[in-house]
Amino acid sequence: MTQEFISQMKNQLIEEKARLERDLEDIAKKDPKNPNRFQMTYPEAGGDSEDDNSVEASEYADELSIGAKLQTELRDVVKALESIEHGTYGICKYCKKEIDPKRLEARPTSSACISCKKTLTQEL
Repeated sequence: MTQEFISQMKNQLIEEKARLERDLEDIAKKDPKNPNRFQMTYPEAGGDSEDDNSVEASEYADELSIGAKLQTELRDVVKALESIEHGTYGICKYCKKEIDPKRLEARPTSSACISCKKTLTQEL
């Protein structure tokens, strides 16, 4: 894998991290103890009627689901950026072989080669 390719992936991951953080900031607050984590906040519609409470509960449930997905994606992006810093980006964490660059272009946060990923998903 060339340094140019890794640099390109790093830039893409940095952009994705910024996007995820913006999306999370719309529905959550940054955790002061861990800047890569967010705490979901309960929406306040302003009313105390049953309808208002139902709307708030429904919105919160939706935001929890979305927030969990975004936080998982952010965690994967942060791990990929850390692997770039440690010089291990693009190396399968299971077999230690190089991950196909086309796989990384499609999914820059991949930490497993296609062969290992197939084996893992078949075992589940």
